[in-house]
Amino acid sequence: MINFKEIEISDKKWIDQLLVTADMRGCHQNFTNIFAWSKIYKYRVAQVNDFLVVKGVMDDSPYYFFPAGTGDIKTVFEVLKQDAVYNGQEFVVAGISPENIAVMKEVFPDNFEYKVIRDNFDYVYLLDKLVTLKGNKLHSKRNYINRFIKVNSDWSFEPISLANLAECWEMNLQWCKLNSHNENRHEIANETCAVRRCFDNFTELGLEGGLIRAEGKVIAFTMGEKLNSDTYVIHIEKAFGEIAGAYQMINREFAAVIQKNYPQLLYVNREEDMGFEGLRKAKLSYHPDKMEEKYWATYFELKELAV
Repeated sequence: MINFKEIEISDKKWIDQLLVTADMRGCHQNFTNIFAWSKIYKYRVAQVNDFLVVKGVMDDSPYYFFPAGTGDIKTVFEVLKQDAVYNGQEFVVAGISPENIAVMKEVFPDNFEYKVIRDNFDYVYLLDKLVTLKGNKLHSKRNYINRFIKVNSDWSFEPISLANLAECWEMNLQWCKLNSHNENRHEIANETCAVRRCFDNFTELGLEGGLIRAEGKVIAFTMGEKLNSDTYVIHIEKAFGEIAGAYQMINREFAAVIQKNYPQLLYVNREEDMGFEGLRKAKLSYHPDKMEEKYWATYFELKELAV
């Protein structure tokens, strides 16, 4: 049995060290996401040898993340399997990539059934394209930005700091009220819980962000951080949908900040669409360079054939 614990902000140091070493590409393999969503998915964490192991619960079904670290991963998988057996549950590994599957097939060649989960795919874009918006495919994005600038001549962009953080939270609450009637209101409530944890721990989490003002009021904001050696991740992006071009502006302006502050980065991971049609349409409209595929793996015992 693994001695899992509730994740605390004080765990960031040791968890980040293991995540940096693993250099993983999925947005869920990130301290902020694990911490922010821990109340919703009941995330617990532990260190097994030199690996971070995460255990969560969805629809009353426990699961594990692919271990993050270096060393003998087969031993870690054996320990995870023992933990599942001890607790009388299926051994399920969630959010795994094709690269993770290749490793798992070496460890347990014939013991996992893999299922693709399209709703969990991350959308990954070339950073330079988000800054320049070049090409016919992104022509409509440039049009929205030009329209925004024409209508909102007094617009401004500024980094998020402790001085304006509360204004962003107030804007977030307004956004939630405006969208509380739609079919995704339960998920919006869960997201609000996760977003609140990001606001409450903005400095401790090492988050960065930017906001757009029009007539002096915050009408859009975004937050993110470096995900791995070549990718930045956007955790939150909100804008008032009735203001044409607001989403496109905050997207472009913050992409430019990322490129300036992290010239070595190539990509931006804008996370998943969770199966929401509107969100999927919006993310696809920026024509991702690639999708970070994710699968669920369920362990089963091979039964020997009777002779």
